[in-house]
Amino acid sequence: MSHGLPRQIKLVFVLQALISSLLIAMGIVLLGMAVRHGILHHRMQAEAEAYWSQRERDPAHPLPMTSNMESFLDLGDASRPEHTLPEGFQALSEGLHWLPSRRLSVYVDRRSEGTLYLQLAAGDIELAILLTGLSSLLLAMLTIAVISWLSYRTSKRLVSPVSWLANIVSRWDPRSPDTEAIASDELPVDAGREVRSLARALRGLAGRVEEFVTRERDFTRDASHELRTPLTVIRVAADLMLADPEASVQTRRSLSRIQRAGRDMESVIEAFLILAREAEIAPQSEEFEVIDVVRHEVDRVLPLLEGRPVELTVDDRGAPRLYAPPNVLNVMLGNLLSNAVRFTESGRIDVQVHPDRIEVRDTGIGMSREALARVFDPFYRVDPERDGRGMGLSIVRRLGDRFGWPVALHSAPGEGTVATIHFEL
Repeated sequence: MSHGLPRQIKLVFVLQALISSLLIAMGIVLLGMAVRHGILHHRMQAEAEAYWSQRERDPAHPLPMTSNMESFLDLGDASRPEHTLPEGFQALSEGLHWLPSRRLSVYVDRRSEGTLYLQLAAGDIELAILLTGLSSLLLAMLTIAVISWLSYRTSKRLVSPVSWLANIVSRWDPRSPDTEAIASDELPVDAGREVRSLARALRGLAGRVEEFVTRERDFTRDASHELRTPLTVIRVAADLMLADPEASVQTRRSLSRIQRAGRDMESVIEAFLILAREAEIAPQSEEFEVIDVVRHEVDRVLPLLEGRPVELTVDDRGAPRLYAPPNVLNVMLGNLLSNAVRFTESGRIDVQVHPDRIEVRDTGIGMSREALARVFDPFYRVDPERDGRGMGLSIVRRLGDRFGWPVALHSAPGEGTVATIHFEL
C-alpha cells in the first residue's frame, strides 16, 4: 500500500510541521522587529527628553554620546558646527527610522528650539533580539517536530489495524473469501472497537456474497439445462413436421421461421450464459467465417422488411475469420440489425464487413447527442412509442466488452445511424 492511509497521514503531519514552522518563523521575525522598534523608540525618546531637560538648565550641555550612539543638533543656524549633519538626515520625518544601507537607527525629535538627531548603530540590543528570536524559533520548531512525530506514531498505530484489514480483504477470492483470516482472535492486538466491528461486518458481507455467487453459479448451470431442453423439443418437432410431404407451403414457411427462431433463441441463451459466467471461465469457441454470421442475421431480419421501401444490402470488403463463440456475434449483430430495421421507415440499410470491423449503416430517424449518451443504458429507449425493451444495446455493449469487440455508435437526428463492431485481431 505505497499510497495507503499511513503514507497519507505521514504526508499530512510533515506538511503540518513545515507550515507551522514557517508561520512561527514569520511570526517570530515580525514580533522581533516590532519589539526592536518599540524598545529603540522608547530608549531614544527617553534620551531625547533627558537631553532637552539638561539643555534648559545648561545651554552648553553636551550632546548624548556613547560607544554606539552619536547625536546631531540642528538649530537652524548654518554657521554653527552642530548644523553639520550626515547626508539625508534633514529629509527624515519625526520619529524612529531604520537605514538598512548604513545599518543605523535614527531618531528625529523636532522642537521649537531645534531638531535633535540620535544615531544608533546596530549593537547589543539587535544582537540580543536576534539571539532571542533564533532561540525561540529553534525551540518552537523542535517542539513542533516532537509533537508531530508523537502524533504521527499514535495515528499510525491507530490506523495500522485498518490497513492490515484492508490488505487481508484485498486478497480475498469473491467465490470463496477466507473469513477466518479476520476472525476476532486473528485481529492485531491494538485493534480498536471500530476495527473489530468492521471485521464482523466484512465477515457477514463476505458470507452473503459467497451465498450470492453460489446461487448465481447454480442458476447458470440449471438455466443452461432447463432452457435448452424445451428448445430442443421445439426444434425436433419442427424438423419432423417439415419432413411431412403433405405439409402446405404456408405451413413449411411457418415451420422454417420456428426453426430459425429456435436457433436464435439458443444463441441468445448462450450469450446470456456467457455474461453470467465468471470471466475466468472461457466459453466454447470455434473458428468461423464472419460473413456467414452476417448473412444468417440478414436473412433473419429480411422478412421484417416485407412491404416496406427499405433496401438491405451486404458488402463484403474482406470479412475476417475469427476464433470465438459465434453465437456472441450472432446476438450482437442481430440486435444492431433489429434496431436498424425498427427505426428505418424508408431508404437503405447497408452492412459493410471489413477485415477489422462490421458497420451497419441505416437512413433511419437517427439519434440526438443526449440519446447517444444514454443509449447503452439498460431499459433506455430512444422512441418509447416503438417496440422494444431497451435492453438490446446494453447487451451488445456488455458482450463486446467481454470479448474485446468494442461497439461504437455515430448518429444525428434525421441522418441515420452507423453502428460499428470493432474486432481486435
